[in-house]
Amino acid sequence: MKKVAVARSAWAALCLVTVLLPILAWAQPLEPLTIVTKAGQQHAFQVEVARNEADRAQGLMYRRSMAPDRGMLFDFARVEPVSMWMQNTYISLDMLFIRPDGTIARIAENTEPLSTRTITSGEPVVGVLELVAGSAKRLGLQAGDRVQHPMFRRR
Repeated sequence: MKKVAVARSAWAALCLVTVLLPILAWAQPLEPLTIVTKAGQQHAFQVEVARNEADRAQGLMYRRSMAPDRGMLFDFARVEPVSMWMQNTYISLDMLFIRPDGTIARIAENTEPLSTRTITSGEPVVGVLELVAGSAKRLGLQAGDRVQHPMFRRR
C-alpha cells in the first residue's frame, strides 16, 4: 500500500512539474512599477517586462490567472502606433498604452480573452501595461495618469 501511495505522489508531482515548468519558463523577473494618478494617488505593481520580440509575442498567453498587483509591461523600444490582441490569452486584461514620458495615452478595459480582434493604441506609444481586467476602474486610472518605471526615464 505504501509503495502505491509513493508512486501516485511521484506521478502527481511529475504531472504538476510538466504543467508548471513551461509557464514558469515564460515568466520574467519582476520589476517595481508605480502608477500615479492626476489626484496624486500611487498604485504599486510588480511587473514582468517584455523587452524583445519573442517575449512580446508570448506576452501573457496561456496564463490562467494573475495577481491583482502584478502585470506585464511591453517595451517596444521606439515610439510608434501599436496593436495588441488576446489570442491564446485566457485572462481578461486592461491595457494601458503609454507615451515615452510615461503618461497614459489610452486605456482599453476588459479585453476579450482569446480574441484575435486588434486593440490599437490610437497614437504613437512606446509601451503597453497589461493589468488584470477591472484594475483601471477599481483604481480610478485615466488617460493622463503617469506610469513610473525606469523604461520611461531613459527617454
